[in-house]
Amino acid sequence: MHVVVIGSGFGGLAAAIRLRQQGHDVTIVEKRDKPGGRAYVYEQDGFTFDGGPTIITAPWLLAELFERSDRRLSDYVQLVPIDPFYNIRFEDGSVFRYTGNRAEVIEQIRRFAPDDVPGYLRFADATERIFDAGMALIDTPFDRMRDMLRVLPDLVRLRADRSVASFVNRYITDPRLRQVFSFHPLLVGGNPFQSTSIYALIHTLEQQWGVWFAMGGTGALVRALVALFVELGGTLHLNAEAAEIVCDRTERRATGVRLANGVAIAADAVVSNGDVAFTYTHLVPAAMRKTNTDRRYDRMRYSMSLFVLYFGTDRRYEDIAHHEILMGPRYEALLSDIFTEKRLASDFSLYLHRPTATDPSLAPPGCDSWYVLSPVPHLGGRTDWRTEAKPYRDRIVQYLEDRYLPDLSKHIVTEHMIHPLHFRDTLNSHLGSAFSVEPILTQSAWFRPHNRSEDIPNLYFAGAGTHPGAGIPGVLSSGKIVAEMIGGA
Repeated sequence: MHVVVIGSGFGGLAAAIRLRQQGHDVTIVEKRDKPGGRAYVYEQDGFTFDGGPTIITAPWLLAELFERSDRRLSDYVQLVPIDPFYNIRFEDGSVFRYTGNRAEVIEQIRRFAPDDVPGYLRFADATERIFDAGMALIDTPFDRMRDMLRVLPDLVRLRADRSVASFVNRYITDPRLRQVFSFHPLLVGGNPFQSTSIYALIHTLEQQWGVWFAMGGTGALVRALVALFVELGGTLHLNAEAAEIVCDRTERRATGVRLANGVAIAADAVVSNGDVAFTYTHLVPAAMRKTNTDRRYDRMRYSMSLFVLYFGTDRRYEDIAHHEILMGPRYEALLSDIFTEKRLASDFSLYLHRPTATDPSLAPPGCDSWYVLSPVPHLGGRTDWRTEAKPYRDRIVQYLEDRYLPDLSKHIVTEHMIHPLHFRDTLNSHLGSAFSVEPILTQSAWFRPHNRSEDIPNLYFAGAGTHPGAGIPGVLSSGKIVAEMIGGA
């Protein structure tokens, strides 16, 4: 069987590798000049910037891809543990050093609010129960209603109807600690006050398996996966944008992919690792979509977008860790502005990434490579990023300079920025969403766009917008689901 995979993000690569391991002929077509999808790499002036995901959890999901071909991940890329996982900084000057050591975490809690230690222990026990149930579903397909009915008792028992924030708030009272233990849904595009409490399992995932970094950056991990795929006999075409999924309307099947340059590639099955809403509304003829109509995707809720500034400095800031979470003056109200009001606020909370804290080779000697990320509304709001991007960039740089990185503006020697228009126009993401379909309960599992199309039985989806969702573990698992579906077809 010949399978064409649209997109070379982690989900597409995972699906393609597994399909080759099953013996299928596999061709990946990638719009951009490098593989990786959102994990694109920018290189300029001697600095290397990972364009997308930088937090690696569940390393066994990566190792498994290589082990299935009697290879070792460590022969292709070196993963190293990060400690601390994050420094979480608050505007009152307090810093929570978030690690994988239970005793250290408890000591940090004791410094903030001693009375919350017993509550944290109960919270940690509860997240372990959620982890045991939730991780069992991560590579389970949900393309039939009976799949959902089978797990419904567990979801009811775990109170999946509650948000992560309300779940955390049952156990912890200090406002800062509530932020420490509830911010994780933002890493997969969700609002902690709206995302299902199932995402609280991320706490246990990190505590049990750690947070990792690929030496050379996330791009080195992409290169490792591409190398494995090519060694297995797969074909990768870059600068090859998919313009249409060609379908036989009589048999209601996909027959191939037509590229923007007019070249047609025949296929027995098609896997889209592109944005699910874009794929259906732009690549699949409307006459083929009785279920996945434009109206269906217009009515869905989508994750926030991102403003990201990549910059290099001609000095090092040794007091800053690899991962820093910089909490602003507001939490729930800011998230409401982003997710509900679709309004660009004057304040922000930021994720500051300094990979040269772990791997100095990503910058020239004596320099640091960075990115700072701000969650912002997707393009369903009224922000004109053609005029707002530069002032927003300046506010963020000034904030960092005033509070965390002295004289920053004097030391920036190179920079690049992306914002919602990049996600829409370059990454083909509906509304410029950075994580596709928002991870709320009514858009999870069976309610999420399915890994196999209801309309076209040989069209499959891997990536953030389908089950199980965004984040490296989620998209790798979606690739596994798709490969097993095709392997059993």
